[in-house]
Amino acid sequence: MTDAVVGLMRTLGYLGLFLVLIIENLFPPIPSEVILPLAGFLVGRGEMNFWLAVLVATAGATIGALILYALGRWGGRPIILRYGGILRVDAASLDRAEQWFIRYGDWVVLVARVIPLARSIVSIPAGTMRMPLPRFLLLTIVGTGLWNILLIGAGQLLGENWEAVSRWASTYSDVAVGLLGLGVVAAGVYYLFRRRIKGRQAEGAD
Repeated sequence: MTDAVVGLMRTLGYLGLFLVLIIENLFPPIPSEVILPLAGFLVGRGEMNFWLAVLVATAGATIGALILYALGRWGGRPIILRYGGILRVDAASLDRAEQWFIRYGDWVVLVARVIPLARSIVSIPAGTMRMPLPRFLLLTIVGTGLWNILLIGAGQLLGENWEAVSRWASTYSDVAVGLLGLGVVAAGVYYLFRRRIKGRQAEGAD
């Protein structure tokens, strides 16, 4: 699949980059960690313009995110879970993502855009939780734009060694997901601790 994506990118140029970034958001197995550094490599060879590549990649990723947002908002959980095998989303992961929104608010969309395993999925609970569309768009464009600048820039910098970026991103992904998990656990422990303290204070007041 990766070889096919790379071939499409090199054949169609900006149009290939645009289409692949739409698909990458809908089907997470196609990794942006491969697509974007390759675009950076092509920038370094003079076959693409850096800022135009960033703009096209951000537009494609945003459209892909909007499709998932629309499925979540107007299709609801039944549609998402019916096609969960294709979207790589199950009931447990959707519940967990919705809890992120309840606990941390809309800013989850911005943070998730720079976490490879979460960047695609986060659009779905943003829809099911009925996050306002203008705010979703703003946070998606900002977060996705930063991610695209980082990986396209890294690919341009590394040149012929652009594939090393995907290995770095894989390690980064593992660390980021681990830290996110620890953060969720810590927030849960803190929440339970606060509830216990408040319960004891209420008992003392009585």
